[in-house]
Amino acid sequence: MTATFPALRLRRLRQHPVLRDLIRETELNLNDLVLPLFIKNETGEKQEILSMPGHFQIPISALEEEIREITALGINSLLLFGVPDHKDAMGTGGYHEDGIIQKAIKKICSLAPHLLIMTDVCFCQYADHGHCGVISGENGQAAYLDNDATLELLIQQAVSHARAGADVVAPSGMIDGMVKAIRHGLDEAGFSHIPILSYSVKYASAMYGPFRLATEGAPKFGDRSAYQMDSGNAIEALREVEADVVEGADMLMVKPAHTYLDVICRVKQAYTHIPLAAYHTSGEFSMIKAAAEKGWIDEKKAAMEILTSIKRAGADFIITYYAKEVARWLSNI
Repeated sequence: MTATFPALRLRRLRQHPVLRDLIRETELNLNDLVLPLFIKNETGEKQEILSMPGHFQIPISALEEEIREITALGINSLLLFGVPDHKDAMGTGGYHEDGIIQKAIKKICSLAPHLLIMTDVCFCQYADHGHCGVISGENGQAAYLDNDATLELLIQQAVSHARAGADVVAPSGMIDGMVKAIRHGLDEAGFSHIPILSYSVKYASAMYGPFRLATEGAPKFGDRSAYQMDSGNAIEALREVEADVVEGADMLMVKPAHTYLDVICRVKQAYTHIPLAAYHTSGEFSMIKAAAEKGWIDEKKAAMEILTSIKRAGADFIITYYAKEVARWLSNI
């Protein structure tokens, strides 16, 4: 028979701070976090991203200083996004062997070979129209993203990243069949050892605004609701994940994170055996920053609470713009 009050007093286990730490169910640590970086230009100064305090568009010439700071903080995992000087309809900068992200990968590998380098595989920041693949038809209602034509380019992009030295490729466009196509392309090119982290469940969310400024990749017309998921759907998320698992995804992702904790939980419960990432997005990051700057919330407590809730919901690791701050908070730097 279950004990009840007064025999049962749950507050007994909350009286001492060390006891609270001993029985804590979910613990956030630095190995849970992946830091996104935005790479733009080969030389010059870092350019501050005004909508994302503490983050910059970083030229390759400034990577040595950046990597030195990252490694000193104990951060071991990066997710790279490229911001090319030239954009065109086919996003050729995304898969060019001498592209901005390919050069950045090689540079980081030479500076810190121990770092895990993940790369975003998509075309929104490389294409002049700002969409995630090949656009067919005219601008406006008649235009649509050509799914199968995009797959061919995603293969080229993923292989070019692997050839440059990426450790993980992460296709993010929610293109049907992208995992299968990329897996086949990597295997054919001799990169069967490279894992795929699929943005399996990516919503057409309002939480990407600051990111689009950072990558200069906002759609020039329409939006991405024709290929990213509707925010009201959760059962559909399991269908998306199932498709990616069958196609060979090594790791899964839900994006955004703290506005979709229920989806993270559902996916993890259904696929306990597959590593699950959650992307704490630019909008979610910037909202905390803005409220903290106003003095409305305690930034450290709010950020740590939210990131812990994402892990508690089922994420095995979290992609977050708070990685540097968390590293300092945990080390009391």
